[in-house]
Amino acid sequence: MKKKVNNDVSVTFWDHLEALRWVLLRVIAVLLVTTITLFWFRDFLFNNIVLPPLNPDFVFYRWLCIASEWLRIPEICSENFDIRLINIELSGQFMMHISVTFMIALVLTVPYLIYEVWHFIAPALYLNERKNIGWIFITSSFLFYLGATVSYFLIFPLTIRFLGTYTVSDLVPNQISIQSYISALYVLVFAIGLMFEMPILVYFLSRAGILKKKMLRKFRSYALVIFMILAAIITPTTDIFTMCAVALPLYLLYEVSIWVCRK
Repeated sequence: MKKKVNNDVSVTFWDHLEALRWVLLRVIAVLLVTTITLFWFRDFLFNNIVLPPLNPDFVFYRWLCIASEWLRIPEICSENFDIRLINIELSGQFMMHISVTFMIALVLTVPYLIYEVWHFIAPALYLNERKNIGWIFITSSFLFYLGATVSYFLIFPLTIRFLGTYTVSDLVPNQISIQSYISALYVLVFAIGLMFEMPILVYFLSRAGILKKKMLRKFRSYALVIFMILAAIITPTTDIFTMCAVALPLYLLYEVSIWVCRK
């Protein structure tokens, strides 16, 4: 089976498979080198990136206290919460060191991963479509890091503060494992980072004729309700402020998606 690409060069299915193999090898090599390099910065990674949301002096908690004074809602400021992590496995901390290093390496290499994806599919695009690859690459990387930043500084601290201090009885103290904490951080950062790719996805779906601007405008109110429900699930607190703090970025992302959607 052969496929005719835009530069009039015929390539076979095996040529595509060989190109994909080299893409995977380059991605694995970059991830491996980045992971090995970061492995030697254990103290910096854990003390300055992974564990600070456990500290009541974390920057977002300070913002909440300032907002509580401004809005006169003292409930949203918790200066004395205490969350301690435990390790219950012999090799738990060493394996956690490896997994955290790999996770951060994966976050740092996202632009390169996106570049490899676009480089692989570029031969199948028309010349005018290839011209858009540059700004799509930059926008995709920016949106992912924006989502990861929002998750790390906003959504994850709200989640860990509520779930980490919630108890059904004083007789049942929380003993949170380091594995549970890291898993929550990993899932939220990547999930929100990928959710922030919504405008890019809408852009391609609109070019394919699957989504229309009129359709997105019609379901705007439903989208707001869905985002509020998601915010309530992510941050099951009793105040409306934290819900809006999570739902607002998602709704703004929906509005941006409407703007990039083709008529």
